[in-house]
Amino acid sequence: MQTYHLNINDPAFVRDPYPTLAHLREHLPVFYDEVWNKVFFLRYEDIANLLRDKRLGRSITHILSRDELGWPPPNPLTRDFDHFQENHMLDSEPPKHTRLKGLMLKAFTPARVEGLRSKIQKIVNSLLDRAEDRGRMDLLADYAEPLPVTVIAELLGVPEEDRPLLRPWSAKIVKLYELGYTDEQAKEANQAVVEFSSYIKQLADERRKKPGEDLISALVQVEEQGDKLTPDELVANCILLLNAGHEATVNGTTAGFLALARNPDQMARAQEAAARNQPEFFKLAVEELLRFDTPLPMFERWVLEDLDYKGIPLRRGQEVALMYASGNRDPRKFANPDQLDLTRLENQHLTFGLGIHYCIGAPLARLELQTSFQTLLKRLPNIHLAADQIEYTGGFVIRGHKAMPVAW
Repeated sequence: MQTYHLNINDPAFVRDPYPTLAHLREHLPVFYDEVWNKVFFLRYEDIANLLRDKRLGRSITHILSRDELGWPPPNPLTRDFDHFQENHMLDSEPPKHTRLKGLMLKAFTPARVEGLRSKIQKIVNSLLDRAEDRGRMDLLADYAEPLPVTVIAELLGVPEEDRPLLRPWSAKIVKLYELGYTDEQAKEANQAVVEFSSYIKQLADERRKKPGEDLISALVQVEEQGDKLTPDELVANCILLLNAGHEATVNGTTAGFLALARNPDQMARAQEAAARNQPEFFKLAVEELLRFDTPLPMFERWVLEDLDYKGIPLRRGQEVALMYASGNRDPRKFANPDQLDLTRLENQHLTFGLGIHYCIGAPLARLELQTSFQTLLKRLPNIHLAADQIEYTGGFVIRGHKAMPVAW
């Protein structure tokens, strides 16, 4: 296997990774990066196969100890963060993952998501009501961020006055999913987990005494049945729902709008569909926006047992990096992949994953994005980007924007 170092935190790469990914996908689709100590995969077929392969997983310490892996002792700076990681379903494997996901799905039902449709529309309208007369806004801070955070808060049953706490906690926690985070970021993320956990425990205690229609009440009831969530699992999975339940939607909104702004013909088609009230158009359009500029461009997996994949030796305890952003632009899977086509029909993108770790929040993210884009373009038909350069937050794994000025 060839070695190569991909500096994924290089600002130029974060700003536009696609030319580099295209070159590597054709000439070096699999490589070992000694700096990151990971095997990178860039082609759609390989990524899809490995996501479905049960010999790879999101965690490794359930089968190998830190000593066996040659890891140093746990970092005291991330003690509470590590405990949170151990208790949520995303970073667990069967049978624990099967149990946690099953319990979460009992509460996170399609009916509960569909029941949020009118609330999402109401939130979108309210956000636009505040901005409409101003003639300009920051699409990130005034629209993309408040929508999914408010929806998750509604879902969990977080009182309105406490909702401003959620996004800052999440923003600090997700920094630890980047490669090469600092000690200061580790401390901030750990403290955010402590504060967020304490808050969710308090809410859960209140819901035990006085249940409501919210998700925490439902999870508390699930917890009290035969096969139950522990208190730590309940807290960890509620935090996970906020983090995973809005990062993709926030970044998907800003990246999607940027893609439209840079492709005026597609923006015009979307504006026309919004004016004509064509929700079916936006179902296709959102899938294409999620493919074209992937909001969470890379996920990792641990190799749980030795295997040879297409002649490539992968050994237990190794970590692989699956480049969703590259797979979603693979011409072997998508016709004209570098072209934004909002009416694309064949669009089995990787953005929400595949296999047992497929995102359970995908239906909610889709509903939010469809509603927000359709309503935004209908109510503000002349909306356009109001900045020459858009800055990114600095990381590639969670590739977000610092701001997105728009005007109409």
